[in-house]
Amino acid sequence: MLRYTLLRIVGAIPTLLLVIALAFLMVHAAPGGPFDDERALSPEIEANIAAAYHLDEPLPKQFVRYMGGLLRGDLGPSYRYLDYTVSELIAIGFPYSMRIGAAAMALALLIGVGAGTVAALRQGALLDRIVMGFSMIGISIPVFVVAPVLVLLLAVKLHWLPAGWTETGDLRRYLLPVIKLALPQISYIARLTRASRIDELSRDFIRTAYAQGLGTATVVRVHALKPAMLPVLSYMGPAIAAVLTGSVVVEEIFGIPGLGQYFIGGALNRDYTLVLGIVVFYATLIIALNLLVDILYGVIDPRVRYR
Repeated sequence: MLRYTLLRIVGAIPTLLLVIALAFLMVHAAPGGPFDDERALSPEIEANIAAAYHLDEPLPKQFVRYMGGLLRGDLGPSYRYLDYTVSELIAIGFPYSMRIGAAAMALALLIGVGAGTVAALRQGALLDRIVMGFSMIGISIPVFVVAPVLVLLLAVKLHWLPAGWTETGDLRRYLLPVIKLALPQISYIARLTRASRIDELSRDFIRTAYAQGLGTATVVRVHALKPAMLPVLSYMGPAIAAVLTGSVVVEEIFGIPGLGQYFIGGALNRDYTLVLGIVVFYATLIIALNLLVDILYGVIDPRVRYR
């Protein structure tokens, strides 16, 4: 297990380097610069600012300098939030993104696994068709359509939830963003759970358990639960990545002061270091969570052997 983990970590380094290099080239390819604004600056002042932030150096030299900072754990200063470093901005925004993302994944697992199990047990019945129909709708409708509809229905019409982010400490402010992030994942997990449950329930050892007089609830919980969860566990890596990237749009829509707002603000203002810092942080987090999912897969399924 230790050797496998170390090999996965070493294998992730080229992927991370490629992500950093592509992000670096893309942000620097954008027109304009981080200090372009409506007020014109004299050429001397612009030259001094560029020299202070090493923006007057050739692009390869800037990349080497940036990578050297990363190796020291330094993500650099923000060009627009002048009183903060990128690390400080991530420390401010990530707790909001983490709470929303973790709650969305927990909700998706709870409802998705439950709905998929019920659909598998009622295969071909009306309930199965309803679950699969709603799951297809959840997969098909994009975030920029669902989010305004949820706000219009639950906040404006019914007045059940706040329409946007509030600083009052009301926990209801998390519900709309969490529901929006969870809906597509509920749909995917429900469909995966249904397919894996149907496959497991048709196996010989399940028929043997029924022949021994065990009830459906016992058979599903004791015999079919763990093997049927393996496809869902395999999907957790892409699901976490989808939730993290989707939270960027959701946070902007609902006005949440998380990493999404910093990322979009940095992209619009060409704050190179802020955009790169968030990309590096998210890429590292996704790689680490995918590694954790692979390790858990082997814990749940002893047939898996790590080499």
